[in-house]
Amino acid sequence: MQNGPYLKKIDHETVLRLADQVEIQPGQIISKTLVQNPAVSVTLFAFDKGEEISTHDSEGDAMVTVLEGIGEFIVDGIHYECSEGCSLVMPAKKPHSVYAKEAFKMCLTVVFPFHEK
Repeated sequence: MQNGPYLKKIDHETVLRLADQVEIQPGQIISKTLVQNPAVSVTLFAFDKGEEISTHDSEGDAMVTVLEGIGEFIVDGIHYECSEGCSLVMPAKKPHSVYAKEAFKMCLTVVFPFHEK
């Protein structure tokens, strides 16, 4: 088992805005992974307007929290619009996609199933 810090690429014991940890770049999707292990991943994203992540699924439950702007999420064919401060859980194994209706930033947390050894 790895010793900490478990959260990387982010200041510890510092008050900060997650939205300030990633910058929107023209025509791109920028990501910054803070945690990646078999149990959980936490990644910050910055999407320029019109950028998207195509339909895919995940082994774990994925929760997005929009930090700035507006994103559109399609989960199993149902459209959801999320703005700053809103969260949405996309259940494991359900197909989902992300589209930037305008430039936006989000935090993605994925909790993976526990597998006993």
